[in-house]
Amino acid sequence: MPESDSLLKSFNQIVKWLIICLLISGIIGSVTAFFLYSLDIVTNFRDTHFWIIYTLPLTGFLIGFIYYQYGDDANKGNNVIIEAHHASHQNIPFKMAPLVYIGTILTHLSGGSAGREGTAVQMGGAIAAPFAKWFKLNDSEKKTIIIMGVSAGFAAVFGTPWAGAIFALEIMGFKYIRWQSILPSFAAAFLAHYICLQWDIKHSIYIVNLIPVLNLYNIVFALFAGVLFGLTALLFSLSNHFWESIFNKINYKPLKPFIGGIIIIIVILLLGSTKYIGLGIPEIKNAFITTSGHYDFIIKLLLTSFTLSVGFKGGEVTPLFFIGATLGSSLVLFIPLPFALLAAMGFVAVFAGATHCVIASIILGIELFGINTGMYIGIASIAAYFSSGPMGIYSAKIKSGTKFSLYNYFKKISSI
Repeated sequence: MPESDSLLKSFNQIVKWLIICLLISGIIGSVTAFFLYSLDIVTNFRDTHFWIIYTLPLTGFLIGFIYYQYGDDANKGNNVIIEAHHASHQNIPFKMAPLVYIGTILTHLSGGSAGREGTAVQMGGAIAAPFAKWFKLNDSEKKTIIIMGVSAGFAAVFGTPWAGAIFALEIMGFKYIRWQSILPSFAAAFLAHYICLQWDIKHSIYIVNLIPVLNLYNIVFALFAGVLFGLTALLFSLSNHFWESIFNKINYKPLKPFIGGIIIIIVILLLGSTKYIGLGIPEIKNAFITTSGHYDFIIKLLLTSFTLSVGFKGGEVTPLFFIGATLGSSLVLFIPLPFALLAAMGFVAVFAGATHCVIASIILGIELFGINTGMYIGIASIAAYFSSGPMGIYSAKIKSGTKFSLYNYFKKISSI
């Protein structure tokens, strides 16, 4: 091939990917901004109209019916995205984007305990996937497109472009990633984040003022806290499996969230508080200002795993932030580290343990809490990763009927 033809082909490739990146980032950044704006509206409405929680069973039935009729192939959520990356014949249905948006908005409006990351990632993957067909990309390039969609969605929804880019690479498994996908992942994350900000979206800010000197004494306590965070992440995964094993006995799928909605209403009324429903952002912020209640994390853990397992929609990550931050803040009673630092460590480490995306988690912590917290967050996240076992919420699911035992747990940890 003449050198001029080779240069022209390279130039065409650069232009093609530049156009793809701009389009994907622009669309996903804008769609995510609209999603976050919608969440704010329905959350404010729910907070000022308590009666709306009584619609949970009907809302749940509606969500279940919509997915039962039109979205069964999109019902596995983030795992659809991961499977499509690993299997070239697996498609990501575009309808996943509107379905998960509607399902998540209805879940938050009526009082389910859920997050937003899963929605942003699923919308990002579903929006990005058609570009492979439109631009006639091969199987390897299709994988890059999926990664771009995930990185753009994650970065835009949390305002963390570095973590978003790495999360998209890490969630797919680094050993399966082509080096050609790395730059597009970062480009999509930063562009989508920037575009989302142009829509005047404000992300939560958390402040950790007091960071003690890192010595052997504090390292031991950070490791100990990390193990507790990892075990909490494991409990979250086991809770998901437990609730699913119970409600999978219901054959007509729309009945699962209908019955689940009734139970959630009863729990809310018994608790006499709505602070555990929705995203829980106010309680996350409070964990950095004052010590949290001893039981806040476990209530949120059980309520979120139940909400998502019965068929309501949304993500797990923001509830994991709630669980980790409130647990960390409460640990100040017997771990002599500043409670705001412990909240930051828990915020990130429970996420690391549950997702097994430990590198993205550490980068996320640095982006949110500052470079000075990096060592503490890194120690806690790595400890949480190893102590949470092999069952990440996006990867190895516990098979139905499989019994959990401490022996198998430690055996699996030793094989990581």
